Amino acid sequence: MSLTIDAPGGAAEAAQTDNVTTDTVTTQFANGLTCDVPASSPLAKLLKSQRTWVGPDAKARLKILRAAKSIAIVGASPNPARSSFFVGTYLLQSADYRVYFVNPNADTILGQKAYPNLASLPEVPDIVDVFRKASDIPSVIDDVLAVGAKTVWIQLGIWNQDAAVYGESKGLTVVMDRCIKVEHARFHGGLHLLGFDTGQITARKVLR
Repeated sequence: MSLTIDAPGGAAEAAQTDNVTTDTVTTQFANGLTCDVPASSPLAKLLKSQRTWVGPDAKARLKILRAAKSIAIVGASPNPARSSFFVGTYLLQSADYRVYFVNPNADTILGQKAYPNLASLPEVPDIVDVFRKASDIPSVIDDVLAVGAKTVWIQLGIWNQDAAVYGESKGLTVVMDRCIKVEHARFHGGLHLLGFDTGQITARKVLR
């Protein structure tokens, strides 16, 4: 999975896509040069360790997911190779949310109408799930604020700390660099169904 992070010295974020075919970190330095390094490398870990913003903990994320009735996916793609397509499929098949797809360049996604922007949705979504590159996040947050949504969920691999702080300052709940599919499955006992090992052995009923 491609991650976008800030390098030391005031680096700008590099472009990031929701394609999950690579496992590298792309960082753009202040001089305009970019560098791809393995996500598991010491340099990638060092850069990631410099993050200081902390979002909602697991208990708070569970509360967000349980309270929500509708989710809009901004940057949704009709391409089955994209992770946004996979997430949309999961939310439609494994949850009771009303799911809306936002993509101005698509007519339909997964058999449902695609909307050009958040303002055109038939309702204000409880969660806005974002698949856009890190540098686009501030404008997405402005769109979220404009329609009156309360929670913005920025997908795994996307990091813009300034945007997260800005969103919180405007009263938004911000979740960042986390996959809503993985989080929902984790809380509802479904990770093993998706090829994930939960690491838990329990006879307790899963959360509903």
